[in-house]
Amino acid sequence: MAISSTTIRIPADMHEILRGLAEERQSTLQGVLVEALELYRRDQFLRRVNDGYATLRAEPVAWKAHLAERATWDTTLADGLPAERPGVRRKKP
Repeated sequence: MAISSTTIRIPADMHEILRGLAEERQSTLQGVLVEALELYRRDQFLRRVNDGYATLRAEPVAWKAHLAERATWDTTLADGLPAERPGVRRKKP
């Protein structure tokens, strides 16, 4: 599968920073940019989630309903499995 590409212009000082990061990470300019964009995308997603929760929390009735629903879902987590003892880790299959 061929990867399409495009050219973008960035300030020369940012290009030098990018080059330094790529060298430091033993990566390519493209690799550093892809990783940075993914981290930025995740950061923005979490900011939107946090903003949504802040808005929800500002509405006492809605927040109480949310907490009640969360408590209901929490009862389904064990799904009939025995309770875990503190400090005991299960082996991964």
